Order: sequence, then structure tokens, then C-alpha cells
Amino acid sequence: MIAEEIAQWKVRQQAVVLAHHYQDEEVQEVADSVGDTLDLTRVAESFNGKVIVLCGAKFMAELANIVNPTRTVVLPDFNAGCSLVDSCPGEAVRVFRQRHPSYAIVSYINTSAAVKAESDILCTADNAVAVVNSIPAEQPVLFLPDINLGNWVKRQTGRQNMQIWQGACIVHATFPARRLVSARMEHPAALVVAHAGCGEEILRMADFIGSTSAIVEWCSRQAAQEFIVCSEDGVRYSLERNSPGKRFYFVANENCNCSACPYLRLNTLEKLLSCLKSLSPRIELAEGLMARARLPYQRMLKVE
Repeated sequence: MIAEEIAQWKVRQQAVVLAHHYQDEEVQEVADSVGDTLDLTRVAESFNGKVIVLCGAKFMAELANIVNPTRTVVLPDFNAGCSLVDSCPGEAVRVFRQRHPSYAIVSYINTSAAVKAESDILCTADNAVAVVNSIPAEQPVLFLPDINLGNWVKRQTGRQNMQIWQGACIVHATFPARRLVSARMEHPAALVVAHAGCGEEILRMADFIGSTSAIVEWCSRQAAQEFIVCSEDGVRYSLERNSPGKRFYFVANENCNCSACPYLRLNTLEKLLSCLKSLSPRIELAEGLMARARLPYQRMLKVE
């Protein structure tokens, strides 16, 4: 079986396999750790072996390399990108910084290494409000690249001097409010959980808003037995594992009957085995770029 081969090659390569919540279930099952971007980054940072296999988006593998630059970092498919990364090129952020030096640049963790290197501080969906509140009130802020997360943070903080980049997650930004309304009518006892990158109409109807891992944790602590989920449907594996017996109903995106990320689903079990054997495709970042990108990550960790 391919899972057994992967286990053998993990030992041979002294490797750890990290998988994002949004990967296919079979990939998550062979992973040593499953989590969101920050969860996986923390595991990668403390890893003492030789090889980190990041089953997720390319920006996640870059961050693993940034926080642990002496390890080999590979990912199953080099094309496993992210619409948020695509919407926000590093050169454009560099130009903004040059033209607006007074701005504090707050970058969502879903950005490229080049963008992180131009940022003052990073944030996640969970700590974005705290990060923005940590910046002096009189200092203008550029929040990038997620317009929905940025608008939610702006509403939560009441910050007026905050510009927001016009990027969006192709999964979280495309949940139709009418489908959530229908789901609530069909499951009236269910609580609604939504990723903070969803649109305002969705967030207004949510009982809980947060990152993917925060959603998993929150659902496990509730007495409720039914939940309507506005997030990528790969998280079902973690939800059901952490909340056995509870039921989860996923809202579908516009024009389809699913909520799967087409980028992350490029990583397959077969490609995972292949990259373990060949140690490619490999993340290779310049030392200077990694050093600059590491600083805003470290600043984020100091925010309480």
C-alpha cells in the first residue's frame, strides 16, 4: 500500500509530513501533524530531523523554510498555490512601501515570502484584530491581501486609517448567503461557524468566526450536536475526529456543490510519495529574503 511506502520513506529520509486541514482525507491520515498554517509552522520550526514535507500551499512550505532554514523543505505539487498570494505580488507591495513609508504593513500569513519580507508584521485569522490593535492608533495601516478578513478586522477594531488590499480567497469569498439561509432553515438547531475570510453577509449570520483550527476547537467544546460550516470542506476530517458523533453540514460555493480548494487538492498521496523519494520539488529561498521575512513572523508571535 502507498501509505506503507510513505511510512518507510519517512523513516529513510528522516522526514516529517505536515498536512493542512484542507488536504484530502487520505493525505491527512498519513501526516504526522494536521493543522492550519500557524500550527504547521510551529511544528516545522521545532523539527530536528532532515526533511519537512509540507502538504499544503506553496506559501506554507516557504514559511516552513523561513522558520527552519537548515532543513530541506519539499511539497508534493509546486503548483499548489493560493488565490490570495496571486492577488498580491511582492513588487506591488514594495512599491507601496516606497510611496507610503509611514504605513504599517500588516500581512495575512497567506502571502508569499516576498510579501512577508516587505511587511512590518504578520497575522492570522485568529490574531488579526490583536495585531492591528498593537499598532499605534495614529499610524495608518495597510492590511493585505484578504479584503474580507481586512474588512472584518476594520469593523472589530473601529480603525479608520486602514487601507485594505483587494484580494480574496476563492473558497471563502464565494459562499452565497442564500445557501447559508437555506441551510439554517433545513437545520434549525445547528450553530453556524465561518472562517474570517468569508463575506460580510456570511459573517453576520455566524455564531463563531475564526481560523480553521479555531473552528475545529470551538465546535469540540460546544454542547450543540449540529453545525453549519462555511469553510473548505477538507476540514471535515478534523471536525469529525475532534467531535465524534456531531454532525457537520457544509455550505457549497457559488456554481458548484462543494467547497474544495482547487489549489490544495493538487497534492495527492501519489505526489507525496514521489516527493519523499526525490526530495523535490524543493523550496529554495535566498538567505537575505528569509531573514527579512522571519522578522514580521517573530513580531506577530510577541503580540498577545
